[in-house]
Order: sequence, then structure tokens, then C-alpha cells
Amino acid sequence: MANNRRGFLQKLGVGTTALGLGAAMPLTSLANTNQVDKEGDDEQVLFIGEKIAVANTTYGKVRGFKLRGIYTYLGVPYGADTSGANRFMPPKKPTAWAEVKPTIWWGNTAPQNMEKRYADPVSSFVDHWNYDDVSEDCLRLNVWTPAIADGKKRPVIVWLHGGGYTNGNGIEQDGYHGENISRRGEVVYVSINHRLGPFGYANFAGVSPDFAASGNVGMLDIVASLEWVRDNIANFGGDPNSVTIMGQSGGGGKVCTLMAMPSAKGLFHKAVALSGATLRVSEKADSEKLGVYILREAGLRPEEMDKLQYLPWKEFNEIATRASRRLAEEMRGQNRRTGWSPVADGTFLAQHPFDPAGSPLSADVPLILCSTFNETSPSRSNPALENVTLAEVKDKVKERFGVKTDQVIDGYAKAFPDKKPIEIWSMAVSNRQNVIALADVKSKQKAPVYVAWFGWQPPLFDNRLRAFHCSDISFWFYNTDLMLTHTGGGSRPRKLSAKMADSLVKFARTGNPNGGGLPNWPKYSSDNGETMILDDMPVVKNDPDRSARKTLA
Repeated sequence: MANNRRGFLQKLGVGTTALGLGAAMPLTSLANTNQVDKEGDDEQVLFIGEKIAVANTTYGKVRGFKLRGIYTYLGVPYGADTSGANRFMPPKKPTAWAEVKPTIWWGNTAPQNMEKRYADPVSSFVDHWNYDDVSEDCLRLNVWTPAIADGKKRPVIVWLHGGGYTNGNGIEQDGYHGENISRRGEVVYVSINHRLGPFGYANFAGVSPDFAASGNVGMLDIVASLEWVRDNIANFGGDPNSVTIMGQSGGGGKVCTLMAMPSAKGLFHKAVALSGATLRVSEKADSEKLGVYILREAGLRPEEMDKLQYLPWKEFNEIATRASRRLAEEMRGQNRRTGWSPVADGTFLAQHPFDPAGSPLSADVPLILCSTFNETSPSRSNPALENVTLAEVKDKVKERFGVKTDQVIDGYAKAFPDKKPIEIWSMAVSNRQNVIALADVKSKQKAPVYVAWFGWQPPLFDNRLRAFHCSDISFWFYNTDLMLTHTGGGSRPRKLSAKMADSLVKFARTGNPNGGGLPNWPKYSSDNGETMILDDMPVVKNDPDRSARKTLA
């Protein structure tokens, strides 16, 4: 059955990415990229050998491969193994190597719960998840570049994957690949793996001062990757003084968090957060309390922290998960963040990123914020909900909106009279409250913020997917013919993708997205709420959902 599934996906044209069978094939999964030269199909496109694509790093030489003119390096170490004594500790530099290191396959995925990862067939198909081996030796990054060591200063885009702070990796979706945007935009593209869940965010600072950084080591991993970029990216044709950090969902949250981290200051110069506008992170007291609960769940005393460091990762992960659930149950109804996320400890993370004010550390960093019309699409796997009535919608969302239910649903229905009840449901629960709140705060700083709202609807699953969470990623990277399960492929999504990708490259070069083919994109102001609507015919509107959002306040 598994082999049949793989064969089906190959015929579909989405590559030999294994669903539950292993990792994405870096060559065949890219065989249908947007930029393949059809007239040159009979020419060699892959070059690999002992003296091909050899580049220098501060730790030793690496050897990648050249595919369709783009130099590709996979699984490059930027940090040491994080297991054993390094668990819960800030990342350490990797050990230098003498021989040329082959970097032609993905690095390990960070430890996370892999049970039933593909249990939902619709989600597995749509997002086409890719996972490699899992281990704590996971501090690896991938690089795509048009040339190496040629003296040119190309802008650099560093991609931070989604999955909250608990799941995911740098190759989780085919849309993450950097070949097409690297070629189209003449940019260097980097994606990374870093620690997640309790390995990256279990805070034991309240247990022992030796573990003062433990609540933020996942973020410190990302800082270490940006330090690697600063020190090495010139060898890969990039400009360390023109770095854009970009992420989606949890990755967008990581972008926002980096903007308030003293150690990240100066390592990036522009930022893009997709569907991950984060104003606040965990509170210090709550985060430290969770660390105490983990130790208690393990049956250990504070002086026995070393035993926790050497537990098998799966055993520790189960212990930490039980402790997190116990604390979440105790804090139910308190409207505070629980679980795994960075913590505003005042040291490694100076403050909440954008609440009550934006961190002065990134006041000079231009920012793009984008979300999708339908982050949550209730009918995605339930066709019957397509015919739901507005009254039934109100009943469905009453637990979420409480006494404001009628006001909210009626407000969205009035603001968007052309939308069906199922779409009103989706837009209300996918609202832009955080995006606008963050944009309002950022607009008070020196550098501009640009706001977009992605509304492009894929013609898949009887049009039930709509502009769903993650659907815009492949458009920004010119990967719409690669991420077919998000777009269907073809000229329609490709046309919008070209405009979005070119605008992203303009932003990466200058801090201003204009000139890439989209209509004139004004910077956001609280008064007007300027928003770029990304659809087949992109258009700028002034705060199109303002009246609807007011019902949520």
C-alpha cells in the first residue's frame, strides 16, 4: 500500500516525497519546477563529483551538487550535537573537519512526536509532508545559490519553518525548496532545522542557574544559524549585510521573536512573517513553572538535572508532554500561553516582541506581514459543511465567541455579502486581529511595515480548500508548479506567483516590495489600514475587514 502511494504521487508529478516512508528526494521532487527549460530537456541538468560545488566554511570545506544551474548544499552543520550534556544548553559550534564534507542530503529532523504523523489522509496529501531521520544532532541548514565565491553580493533569504514551536523541519513541504527563487531572483536561499518542543523551550531557569538559557535555546539555535550566515554566506555568493528572515505560522512567530532578541541584533536586516503575527510569548513565571513540573514528572530532584539530560529523547519527550498537559489543565481559562514557546525572560529575549510596544532592537527593520483569508477552513475534509446556514454557523462558533457570536457572524456577513455562510465561518475564525495589532505597533517605528492578505483559491477538493493556512508559501518562492497539492499547477497560480516572488526579491534587496509586478504597495498606516489583496487580480484596499474586526473587540 505504501509503495502504491509513492507511485501515485510520482505519477501526479509531486515527486518521490515519502509520506511516512522517509525523506523528500532532493532531485526528483524538484523535477517539475517552474523554471525547467523545455528546449534543453535533453541536456544534462545534474552535476555532482569530487571537485564540483566545493565551498569553504569556517569549519571546513563542503561539497554539494549543481542542479539546473543552482548550487545546492543540504545538511550543512551550523551547530554541534545537542544531546547529552548539550541538552537544554545554548548551541555550541560544530567540530571542524579536515576532509571535504559531502552535504548532499538533508540534516536530521529535530526530535518531535512522529506518531500518527500521517493519520489524516487529506492533510497528508495537501501539505505533502516530508520528514527525515529524527535525532538531537539536528542543527543543520540548506543553501541554494546561483554561484559560489564569485565576489557578488546577493541578498540572502533565511527560511524558518512552521509547525508552531513543536513540529516541522526545513523541508517539511515541497514549497519550502529554494531552487526556483534562487534562480528567478538571483538570491541565496537558506533553510534551517533547530530544536523544538521541550528540547528547545523547556525552561529550567527556576530549577538551576546553570540552565538559565533553556527556555529559549530553540531560538538561540536560530541565532547561531544567522551567525553562520554572517560568517560564511559570502563563500556561497551572498551578502551578509543583506539578510531577510522569513517564516510562516510558527516560523512567522520565530521571525517576530528574533526581532526582540539582543543576540540577533544586526544579523538580519528585513523580515517577513506569514500567518504568524506574534505579539507575546510565554511569561517567565509560567515557563519556569513548567520546568519544575517536568522535573517532578520525571521523579527527579533539582540536583539530578544531568539525569534528565541523558534520558533517551523519546522518554524525555513523553515526560515533558505529560507535565505540559498537567499545567495546561491547571491554567485553563486564564488566557495565558502554555506549552512550548520562547519566554520573555528579560535576558535572552528582552521583552514580548510587540506588546505593549515593538522592541527597539528592530525599529530599523522593515517588515512584511501576510495572512490568508481562510487560515482555518471548516469544510476542508467535510463536504457537508458547504451547505451550512448562517444560523448553524452561529451555533458552531458559540463556544469560541460566546455572547458576541451573533454580533461577530453578522458583522462578517455584512462586510462580505458575497461570501457563503461556510466562508463567513472561516473568515471569522481566521480573523486578522493579531496581524493588524502588530502592524499598528510596528507602524509607530522608523522602518515601514507592509500588510498583505492572501485570498487566492485553489481549484482542488471541489474548491473547499480556499485560501488556507500555508497556501501562500509556494507563491512567494515561485514554487506553484512544485507544490501542486496546494495550487493544482499551471499558468493561473504561476502568474500571481511571479508577481509575489519578484516583489519578495525587491523587498529582500531594498526593504521595499514595490517594482516586482504587484500594484503599488503603500506602507501600512493605522489610519488607512493599507492592505495588498493577493489574488488573480491583486489590488490594494484600505482595511477591508475593519468593521468586521471591530465586532471581535
